[in-house]
Amino acid sequence: MFAIYKREIRSFFTTPIGYLIVGSFLLLNGLFLWVFRGDYNIFDYGFADLGNFFLLAPWIFVFLVPAITMRSFSEELKTGTLELLMIKPISSWNLVMGKFWGGFSLCLIAILPTFIYVLAISKLGMIEGNLDMGVVFGSYFGLFFLIATYTAIGVFASTLSDNQIMAFLIGILLCFFVFYGFEAISSLFTSGDTQELIRSFGAQSHFKSVAQGVLDTRDLVYFISLSLFFLYLTRQRLNQLTR
Repeated sequence: MFAIYKREIRSFFTTPIGYLIVGSFLLLNGLFLWVFRGDYNIFDYGFADLGNFFLLAPWIFVFLVPAITMRSFSEELKTGTLELLMIKPISSWNLVMGKFWGGFSLCLIAILPTFIYVLAISKLGMIEGNLDMGVVFGSYFGLFFLIATYTAIGVFASTLSDNQIMAFLIGILLCFFVFYGFEAISSLFTSGDTQELIRSFGAQSHFKSVAQGVLDTRDLVYFISLSLFFLYLTRQRLNQLTR
């Protein structure tokens, strides 16, 4: 598994793709949070907190994570190297996990520079340092789990086509549906209890809970279970492809 992991990381940073994707994430965040006027602009918001960043980041990652994972298995399918990987002394599960951890690590690398925002916001407050760090770290914690789910979805999407663009689009659609789809469906019902039940199947509801600094075991179980579910589907798909 570790060999697959190293191969994934090396393949991204030996080409401009990895730098381009990470740079695009940081650029988009920076523009929306500090430059473009609007709802996400921190100066227009009027409060020295990172709430807008954690509202914006899940939507950017809907596109960023599939861009990172689209080549995971699509490239192997296109070049015919998947069969070679499968006959090596490595289980299909270790192969899937190596790809998963590679994509997840790249997303974490993209997030690391955003810790500068914590320092900047802390300095911008009327009282310097008056920032609720519990909420900030809770929000980052929730974002890590959400990214893990997106990564598992993206890796699965990459097994569905040998065309990277198609895998990218499928990944976006699946991530969008998991994050916002149930929220949209719930709006079709008038009963508050029904709406809450349907929302509970979506990642947005659970992410909002964790992002508020409330670490509920149910939210963590939701993200872990959903990630494992898509990783299991990935493994089953690989076994199907190599029969």
